[in-house]
Amino acid sequence: MDWMAWTWPTAIFFAVIASLLIVFTFLAIRFPETPRTGVLGIETTRGDRLFITLLGSAFINLAWLGLVGENQPWAMAVCLIYAAAVFRWV
Repeated sequence: MDWMAWTWPTAIFFAVIASLLIVFTFLAIRFPETPRTGVLGIETTRGDRLFITLLGSAFINLAWLGLVGENQPWAMAVCLIYAAAVFRWV
C-alpha cells in the first residue's frame, strides 16, 4: 500500500465497499426481488437503495467535516440511521 500512500482506514473503506457489492450481487442472484415504490415515488431495488445510501453517507460525512470537525464516529452513527431509513422507506 505504500506505492499509493494509502492508510489502513482507506483500505478498510474500499474493502467494505467491495464486500457490500459482492454480498448484494449474491443476494440478487439468490433472492431476486421485484422493484418497490417508496417515499421518493420511484421504483428501487436493493442495489438502488445501496447506491442512495452510499451517496447520502458521503454527503453526510462531508457536511459533518465542514460543520462539526473531525469527530467522525458520530457521523457514522448518523449514516447508519440514514441507511436504515433508506432501506426501510425508500
